Amino acid sequence: MTTNDIYLIAPEIALASTALIVIVLDLVLDKKHFLPVFAFLGVLVSFFLTLALCADLSGSSNGPMTGLFATLVVDKFAIFFKLLILSIVALVVLGSVDFVKKFDDSQGEFYGLILLSAVGMMLMAATRELISIYISVELATLPIAALAAFMKTDKSSEAGLKFLLLAAVSSAFLLYGMVLVYGFTGSTYLDVIAGAVTSGAVPFGSSVMLAGIALIVVGFGFKISMVPFQMWVPDVYEGSPTPVVAFLSVASKAAAFAVILRVFYVGFGEVNVDWAVMFAVLAALSMTVGNLVAMMQTNIKRLLGYSTIAQAGYILVGIAAITATTPDGGIVGLGPSGVLFYLTGYAATNLAAFFAIIVINNHINSELIEDFSGIAKRAPLLSAVIAISMISLIGIPPTAGFMGKLYLFNAAVSSGLIWLAVVGVLNSVISAYYYLRVVKIMYLGSGESENRITYSLPVLVAVAVAVIGILVIGMVPGPLFEFTEEAVRSLLIAI
Repeated sequence: MTTNDIYLIAPEIALASTALIVIVLDLVLDKKHFLPVFAFLGVLVSFFLTLALCADLSGSSNGPMTGLFATLVVDKFAIFFKLLILSIVALVVLGSVDFVKKFDDSQGEFYGLILLSAVGMMLMAATRELISIYISVELATLPIAALAAFMKTDKSSEAGLKFLLLAAVSSAFLLYGMVLVYGFTGSTYLDVIAGAVTSGAVPFGSSVMLAGIALIVVGFGFKISMVPFQMWVPDVYEGSPTPVVAFLSVASKAAAFAVILRVFYVGFGEVNVDWAVMFAVLAALSMTVGNLVAMMQTNIKRLLGYSTIAQAGYILVGIAAITATTPDGGIVGLGPSGVLFYLTGYAATNLAAFFAIIVINNHINSELIEDFSGIAKRAPLLSAVIAISMISLIGIPPTAGFMGKLYLFNAAVSSGLIWLAVVGVLNSVISAYYYLRVVKIMYLGSGESENRITYSLPVLVAVAVAVIGILVIGMVPGPLFEFTEEAVRSLLIAI
C-alpha cells in the first residue's frame, strides 16, 4: 500500500479508527455520555477528509484518482455518496443519544458497529472491481446484523437472525453472479468487463452472461428491499432498535444504489437497453406491492418498512430510465442524477420521521399507530415533523419528496417509459391513504395523557437539520441537482 492509497482511503481509515477508539473508551470511561461526542467528532474528521479529496479532485485536470491496484476510484460520484453517508451517520449519532442510554454496558459497541458499517458503505460507492465490491458489501452488512439484535428481546433476536440469514443468501447470489461474469469476461474490473462486452468479445445475449447479471440483480435486490426480495423488511424493521432502522433504511439503501449505478452504468453501460426494461418492471412491482401492503399495517415501523419497499420502487425508476442524449451526442444522466437527488431527499425525510418516532416511542412505549392518537397535544413539534415527513414521502410540494419524484418521473418520460411514470403517480396517490392516516390520528385523535414529551438537545438538532433539509431541497433544489449532475457525469464518462 502506497502513501497515495492511504490518502485516498483516509476518510474510511478515520472512521474505522473512531469506531475502535469509541469501543475502547467504553471500557475505560464511567461517563458514557462522552461516547456519542467522540463518535460525532470522528464522523466530522472523516467528513473534512472527504472534502479535502473533493477539493483535490476539483483542482486536478487528471480526472478521477485511483488506488489500491486500481480497485478504488475517487471521483465526484464516490465523493457524493461518501458525504451523504457521513451526513446520515452524523445525524443518526445525534438522534439516537436518548435511545442508546438503554444500553448501559454496550453503548460503545452500538456506535462502533454503526461506524464500521458506514466504512463498508463508503467503500461500496468507491470500488470498481467485483471482489472489492463484495468485500465492501459484507463489511457494511455484518455490523447491521449485530445491531438488529441489539435489544436482546425475542423480536430483536429474530430480526437479527433473519437479517443475517437472508443477507448471507443474497451475498451467495451476488457472488455467484460475479463469478459467472468473471468467467465469461476474464476480469473483475468493471471497465475491462465493459470493454469486453462492447467489443463483442463476449456476446451479451449468452445465457451464461445473462444468468450472471440476473444473479447480481437478485443479490442487490435484497439489499435495496426490492420486490420480490423484500420479505425480510417488515420483521427486521419491527424487531430492530429504531435508530438502527433509521440508519438501515437510508444509508444502506444509498450505498446499494451507488453500487448498482456503478456496476450497470459502467460495467454494462453499452447494453443498458437490455436491463432497463427489467428494472422498470421491478420498479412497478416494488411501488405497487409496498404501497398496497402498507395500507394494512398497524405498527408504525412495519408501515415505514413497507413504505421503504415502495420508495425503492420509485428510485428504481431512475435506474430504468435510459439516459437521453444532447444534440451534440453528449450524455444527459437525468435518470441516475434523479436517483442521487431522490436518495438525498429521502434520507432527510426518513431520518426526520424516525427521529421523531424514537422520542415518542420512548415515552409511550408503543409502536402501534393507534397509540399515537392525540400525540400532537403532547409533542406539537415532533408531530409537525412527522406530518412534514409524511407529506414528503407522498410527494407533495414544497418538500424534497415532490422534487425527487418530479425528476425521476421526468427521466422516465424522457426515456420513453411513460407507462412507468403513470404507475409512479398512481402509487403516490395510493400512498397518501396510509401516510395521511398517521397524521390524522396524531392531530384528530383523543390522547389519554397531557404530559409533555421532552427530548435532549442533540436529538432536537438532528430533527431540525433533517426537517430543514426536507424543505430546503424541496424549495431550492438547484444546487443539489447541479452537484448530482456533476457526480453522474464523472460516472458516465466511462460509458
